[in-house]
Amino acid sequence: MPESQTSSQAPITIKKYANRRLYNTATSSYVTLDHLAQMVKEGGEFVVYDAKTGEDITRSVLTQIIVEEEAKGGQNLLPIGFLRQLIGYYGDSLGGLLPRYLETSMQLFLRNEQQMRQYAQTALDGMFPFNVFEEMGKQNLALMESAMKMFAPFYAGAPPAGDDAPPDAGAESLQARLDRLQRQIDALSKKK
Repeated sequence: MPESQTSSQAPITIKKYANRRLYNTATSSYVTLDHLAQMVKEGGEFVVYDAKTGEDITRSVLTQIIVEEEAKGGQNLLPIGFLRQLIGYYGDSLGGLLPRYLETSMQLFLRNEQQMRQYAQTALDGMFPFNVFEEMGKQNLALMESAMKMFAPFYAGAPPAGDDAPPDAGAESLQARLDRLQRQIDALSKKK
């Protein structure tokens, strides 16, 4: 994936009109979702505003691009099980943790992208080295379980907090827990 534009460059403004047309203010031309998808693939930054209300609708437009890409049928990146689990987190108390976890996981994936491409190119007879991906998946699962234990003291498999627990175990702040989780993620990514 190409590097994104430098932070000194402001994102392009796209306006969405009532007739569902998207207008690129930088080029003074109408664009399609396919154009916006290509901009993302090239590392371009843009924000989308409703032309009438001025509301930032970038998230919904990006989601619409994903839906259209998934519908094309050539390559589905979002497994059905993942989509079901994702829907299950809406309204859940851990739903607030999920966006940061997913973003961190994607950053780790991007850091390892070149290595994964090399594995794919050097694999015998064009076969993918699935054991490498499986190991990365196991590490991601371990990270998620660790996060669950920090945020849910009664999580199945978590050791019960009894008399042997440190006296200030419940006093650890949410930020301290997130910082500890981030250190664990960084340590795992350095092992690769």
